[in-house]
Amino acid sequence: MVKKITRDELIKMRKSGQRFILVDVLSKDSYEKEHIPGAISIPISELETKASSLLNKNDTIIVYCASFECMASTNAAEKLQAMGFSRVLDYKGGLKDYEEGGEKLEGSMHASADCSSVNCASCCACG
Repeated sequence: MVKKITRDELIKMRKSGQRFILVDVLSKDSYEKEHIPGAISIPISELETKASSLLNKNDTIIVYCASFECMASTNAAEKLQAMGFSRVLDYKGGLKDYEEGGEKLEGSMHASADCSSVNCASCCACG
């Protein structure tokens, strides 16, 4: 069974300096547009081929996707466990929950505070 982690728990782990690897399992395009700071990108479609070379089986790994409605992080956590990664946590809230909690995302959608940008409505920098 996959253990879940909340936004508050993730933030607490980050602030305490606890060592973990944060993995965005959405597409590369999605990751480039926006992701949680410090996350690495391993799309779920590439997990089985890239996880062993990018992750250590003894590390704490936190996976996330878009939101509570998205199942990619749960599926990724299950795949990682099946591959022998024993310390896997699923941040179900993902990008949406993280941002709704007042936390900043990074990526091309959040790179500039230029309010003439077409994507500005989806960026918190001009609010």
